[in-house]
Amino acid sequence: MKKRVKTYTISAVAELYDIHPQTLRLYEREGLLKPSRSVGNTRLYEDSDLERLEIILSLTRDLGVNLAGVEIILNMREKMDAMQREFERFFDYIRNHASEIGRSEGSEPSDALVPVSTVRGVHFQKIIVDDE
Repeated sequence: MKKRVKTYTISAVAELYDIHPQTLRLYEREGLLKPSRSVGNTRLYEDSDLERLEIILSLTRDLGVNLAGVEIILNMREKMDAMQREFERFFDYIRNHASEIGRSEGSEPSDALVPVSTVRGVHFQKIIVDDE
């Protein structure tokens, strides 16, 4: 059974956020919002669209950012989120394979993320990761 996603029409969103429907259409034209469409081509906003709209309104109303600035900020947020997810995947990989990496170098397994060794005269300190 397919899970049904709650959607909102443009008039409901406009009323909810006290903005004119033309403003929502402008945000869509500028590429800031991308609502889905019904079979009859009606704009349908999901909760994720509303979250994004709240960010847009906060930037424009509270901080006075223009739409070009909003676009840059939203793009940067998306890139930062992607980088964070990539970092977390990498850290999980290191955490899950640290013992294998340590054994492959002929050393005893330890709780250090980076093995204590000397490479080209550089001394590495033992780093202990505290899993909270």
